[in-house]
Amino acid sequence: MSVLTNPLVILAIAVAIVLVGILKFRLHAFLALTMAALTVALLTPQQAAERFLIEKGGIAFTSAGSLDSTYLEVGGNRAVGPDTRYAVLRPDPDTGNLIEVGTLRITEIDEDSAGKRRARVVAVAGTDPTPRDGDTVIHPLDLRDARTQARRTIGEKVAGAFGTTCGKIGILIALAAIIGKCLLDSGAADRIVRSALRVVGERGAPVAFVGSGFLLGIPVFFDTVFYLMMPLGKAMRLRTGGNYLLYILCIVAGGTMAHSLVPPTPGPLLVAEELGVDLGMMIVAGCLIGLTSSSAAFLYALFMNRRAEVPMRESADFSLEELEQVAQRDERELPPLGLSLLPIVLPVLLIAGNTILQELSLLPDGGTLEYTMSTLGNKNIALALATAIAIGLLVWQRGESLDKLAEPLQGALASGGVIILITAAGGAFGATLQQTGVVSMIRGLPQYSPLVVLTMAFFVTTGIRTAQGSATVAMITAVGILAGFASEGQLGCHPVYLALAIGCGSKPVAWMNDSGFWVICKMSGMTEAEGLRFVTPMSILMGLVGLAATLLAATLLPLA
Repeated sequence: MSVLTNPLVILAIAVAIVLVGILKFRLHAFLALTMAALTVALLTPQQAAERFLIEKGGIAFTSAGSLDSTYLEVGGNRAVGPDTRYAVLRPDPDTGNLIEVGTLRITEIDEDSAGKRRARVVAVAGTDPTPRDGDTVIHPLDLRDARTQARRTIGEKVAGAFGTTCGKIGILIALAAIIGKCLLDSGAADRIVRSALRVVGERGAPVAFVGSGFLLGIPVFFDTVFYLMMPLGKAMRLRTGGNYLLYILCIVAGGTMAHSLVPPTPGPLLVAEELGVDLGMMIVAGCLIGLTSSSAAFLYALFMNRRAEVPMRESADFSLEELEQVAQRDERELPPLGLSLLPIVLPVLLIAGNTILQELSLLPDGGTLEYTMSTLGNKNIALALATAIAIGLLVWQRGESLDKLAEPLQGALASGGVIILITAAGGAFGATLQQTGVVSMIRGLPQYSPLVVLTMAFFVTTGIRTAQGSATVAMITAVGILAGFASEGQLGCHPVYLALAIGCGSKPVAWMNDSGFWVICKMSGMTEAEGLRFVTPMSILMGLVGLAATLLAATLLPLA
């Protein structure tokens, strides 16, 4: 094996391209990730890509007593029945390439209590047809497809993976961008924050900022959430005469955790898709771990507020006169709270509710109710319904016709389009990286404790985030490296915990190379030194608390 074709060397080169491209040459993340994907595809030997694709499309054989009593799980879309033949492939001890050594024939098929099809098989042909542990058993059509894909050109591999990722997340990100824009322009987001403040009062304003920031951070990007809420934080400072640092940190504590843990925000959305985590489960788990981290950050904010003070300074975004106008804005101009919350709450309830009903088997199989819930709980349909409500809310609130919405919606789609490009390029990068053989090396590692794997995933993501600044890029890059751990039997717990560990790892360390760090400092009027003193430690705390909560949950409830 050439040095340049070693999976670890390819991995190092790829990560270097991403980091150097973004940090040194100031390349857009889309360009850096695309260049890395093309480089990885160029350096990856065809045999390595073929092995990965065969193992991905096949079944890892595990012996269970005598061969005559061995069962294989046969899933997918392939039609199988008695006399269907499967190829047996085994790694060559010298080259590591998969060699076809035999053929199995299905003798009978049954279905277990979970609805999975299982086939009893017997060996019928080959130089050494009896399967061993570590062999791959694959349908002949899947074997042909894997070999065909491995022979594709570099451009075809990258473009195919780009398109696959875009198909998974493109509609969701575009719809989420529209929802966020409509919530801002209609005043719905303002209504949510003001209602929370009215319920808890001035003394409870910090809690309201954390909760509102977290809720708005689900469909709205963090920078936008901060832009929205910071004027309200400044207005509260004018009313109370103090606690400005507390308000700043509470807004950050809420919005930033949802940004890394709760879909349809792009980072956690792609991570969940790449690891095969159900979106409803990711939303529920992300909310639980995110709120735990945000609560810890809230306590940190209270602690720092008692020991330090940040004065409210003039900033370029809002003058003091404009802040007073924001604080005195007539609430009768804002939409009702119920309608304001509906575009956020509805998709969460539909997606998470469908997941819970399916997991608990509470609906009759094949019935109209199951079909209806599966349709409404589909991630694209749920977000589409929320988008329609958000657009209707904006039209109703402004009293304008639909043709007047072109400008704000075009702006939202332009913003979302950039995120789609970055995320899809990251998906292509991860897909090509997996074909290098990194996945096989991960599977060949000793069976580590899930706690070790999750901790490693956290620090890998943290290292990338600290180096290049973007939490989303860090998550996209890390999942491409770590996706092999999500394979059955390798992780030791449900892959949702791996997704959470990656999300928590994208929090540390917020500092000068992070655009969010500058948004916080410039809009709040904090100096860079104050940002490093107060915001950076909080980002580390949120990540570590999230990791600890994830490790605890994986230990007590592994869901394996």
